[in-house]
Amino acid sequence: MRHLRQVTVIGLGLLGGSISLAVLRSFTQVKVVGYAHRPSTRDKAGRLSIATQVVDNLVESVAEADLVILASPICTFEKIFSDIAGALPSGCIVTDVGSTKMLPHRWAAERLPKSVYYVGSHPIAGSEQRGVEFARDDLFERAMCILTTTKATDRRAVQILNGFWSELGCFVQLMTPAEHDRIYASVSHLPHVMAVALINANRRADLKFAGKGFIDTSRIASGPANIWADVLLTNTRNVAKGIDRAIAELMRLKKEIRNENRSQIVKMLESARDKRNELISSKITNKEIIS
Repeated sequence: MRHLRQVTVIGLGLLGGSISLAVLRSFTQVKVVGYAHRPSTRDKAGRLSIATQVVDNLVESVAEADLVILASPICTFEKIFSDIAGALPSGCIVTDVGSTKMLPHRWAAERLPKSVYYVGSHPIAGSEQRGVEFARDDLFERAMCILTTTKATDRRAVQILNGFWSELGCFVQLMTPAEHDRIYASVSHLPHVMAVALINANRRADLKFAGKGFIDTSRIASGPANIWADVLLTNTRNVAKGIDRAIAELMRLKKEIRNENRSQIVKMLESARDKRNELISSKITNKEIIS
């Protein structure tokens, strides 16, 4: 990490802005260059001192970078890889914070030069809010960060990124892109789909009567539609399988409710409660959440 001189962050929304602020806090000698394609975002980022320098030229932003982090919507990655390929310094590490990984790995292999090193990153942090004005330098404290690797991934680049995300406050775990997309289809992408379905299953006029439970359950449906469309469309098979499993569970519960089978309903409710209690206990033990 002592050789890290410049980090370039492409995309200055909540995640990109938070990464920039966290790097400025944790690596005081490192220059952070932020790029955003919207002038309004660049203006906000400049006023908020999100980065050492906020620029309007994508290619120039990476020309002296040791580490490049893509924090834009996933479906922009392929073009960005192509656009910056010729400007990346030899030995530069390229990563991203996208919620799916199979396609980014493929695009990186096809578009990036062999002289740079790509590793996938997925910090499990954020909120339904969007925009650089919501960026925080502590967003990654006690968050998990998944690094995705293949047989071709450079081990030294993985070690450097492990140290980088750890310094920002993350607990780092490694897995393959395929394993990542399978797991997060179930524990991240499917919950968003279910929250969307829950909201859309209710009439607008009825929603004013919703209580805290409904608000908590549906919170993530407030996420940015364009970003979530990218997530779902870059992990279609796994998300579709997750929806099928959720439908099967709903159909089981529907059957027992129609049959007024109290014992089976209680059994299903208790099973879900016990699984969730185990989840919360594990997260508290690992200090990923505070009790």
